[in-house]
Amino acid sequence: MSARLGRAALWTAGVLVAAWLVAPTLVVIPLGFTDKVSLTFPPTGWSTRWYANFFGDPAWTAALANSLLVGVLVAVVATAIGTAAAFGLTRWTNGRGSAAASVLLLAPMIVPGIILAIGIYAVFLKLGLAGTLVGFVAAHTVLAMPFVVVSVTASLRTFDVRLETAAASLGAGRWATFRQVTLPLIMPGVVSGALFAFVTSFDEVVVSLFIQSPTLVTLPVQMYSSVTRETDPTLAAAATMILVLTTVLVGGGLTLAARRNRAR
Repeated sequence: MSARLGRAALWTAGVLVAAWLVAPTLVVIPLGFTDKVSLTFPPTGWSTRWYANFFGDPAWTAALANSLLVGVLVAVVATAIGTAAAFGLTRWTNGRGSAAASVLLLAPMIVPGIILAIGIYAVFLKLGLAGTLVGFVAAHTVLAMPFVVVSVTASLRTFDVRLETAAASLGAGRWATFRQVTLPLIMPGVVSGALFAFVTSFDEVVVSLFIQSPTLVTLPVQMYSSVTRETDPTLAAAATMILVLTTVLVGGGLTLAARRNRAR
């Protein structure tokens, strides 16, 4: 009985904390459907005019397209590099060297974003990458890759390396073993890392503010600029779409990974 009460209390506390954290985020959803021309809560009337304004304004739609393009490219690049890095870290026999490499790879998660933004901006100015698609992808990959490393490393920690030995004993080469044995078994971690990489890039604003250009603006930067100029509910409509998109992607990825784990 005491164990059940303890679990019930733990679940109750978890739900309350989650509600406390999520509730302020959910406020933007009704704000995007208000019929007023300003951000007033609670709304006194309902309208979809601000979503129509979002999709009818070339500045907003171009920013959304830029964020989607950069996010997809970052997910591909960060997943490829992060998976290779995680694979190397788990197979590195030098304990000190592996620890040092892990700290270096995970540093973007720890270092304050403004410091990274200033450093990246200074380097990109010299390399001519500021305001370019390549520059955005490179900068966002630095920020997103640690999430891939963490996710894939967690999958590799539970991977049975004897399966690779068995594949090698049957004549499979290293690449064939990785492609046909290792990668399918760690795919949930790879997919999760790719989704987190996309979401990290799609939501990133601090670094993007430094390296933006008039011809390449991402959606978070456009939202930030909108706040400084005006506060019409189009901003809430954009925030709602980001919230829904990221929730669907992360939730779908976690569900897929859980199903693959149960099937395995």
